[in-house]
Amino acid sequence: MSVAPPVPRLPSLNALRAFEASARLGGFAQAAAELQVTPGAVAAQIKALEQEIGAALFVRHAKGVRLTATGQRALPGFVAAFDQLGTAVRDLRRAAAPGRIHIAALPALAQLWLAPRLPQLREKLPEIDISVTALETPPNLKRVPFDLCLFYCDSVPDNGIAFSGDELLPVCTPALAKALKQPGDLKEAVCLTDTAWADDWRIWADEAMPGEGFAPRGPVFSLYALAVEEALNGAGVLMAHRSLVADQLAAGTLVAPLTAVVPLQRQICLWTLPASRGKGAAGQVLQALRQMG
Repeated sequence: MSVAPPVPRLPSLNALRAFEASARLGGFAQAAAELQVTPGAVAAQIKALEQEIGAALFVRHAKGVRLTATGQRALPGFVAAFDQLGTAVRDLRRAAAPGRIHIAALPALAQLWLAPRLPQLREKLPEIDISVTALETPPNLKRVPFDLCLFYCDSVPDNGIAFSGDELLPVCTPALAKALKQPGDLKEAVCLTDTAWADDWRIWADEAMPGEGFAPRGPVFSLYALAVEEALNGAGVLMAHRSLVADQLAAGTLVAPLTAVVPLQRQICLWTLPASRGKGAAGQVLQALRQMG
């Protein structure tokens, strides 16, 4: 009577993902944020993996964790493996739905830059179904089901294109602008602030009114689009990003009452993975947006 040999069992995929993310990102908390689980869950998965293979992968200490020699040797192979797995899953999704594109974008860019361009984009590419998800930070396209990223960048990513640069300037309704003749007049104005770019007022004031210790007073918003809407409502003066209020400035619904403008280093960038740069639906969307500017 023949006896079948036991089939070797692979460790849990979740445990391997927890190890790879923790090792690549440098900690359990960072891995938990990427994997959208708790740090405790990551720690438990890695402990189980260590018990299964019979070796420590991390050294735990008061300030966090560091890889053991075993973990360091293993990391490159797991990074490559999960990158390849992500590529295979993405290719499978595209084969199943070749005309579907998913864009990850900074919330302000999604609402104020991309949304006005979507009608024209749909008209140019009627066969492509475009979805948009707002994220605060760019995702790793090798690991997530997104095809394109739209964010501000200090330098243009590989396989990407850059649109307009950016600059800071105070904007408000024409009625409020009548009371603003020089930067110092802002000390008596209601100033609108966005929490994501809370430092914008200081950056602008350091250039436009140095040494005056200007501190804006007024409401704070967690959505830049809402702050723009309130500026349009006449609620106060917004420290604006020109790239996000260009349409309102062109229409005259918002004006820039002061001449002081502070340029920023970053640009609006759109990028994809190398395989999608010039072909497929992602490549078509990228090229269409490039042409639209």
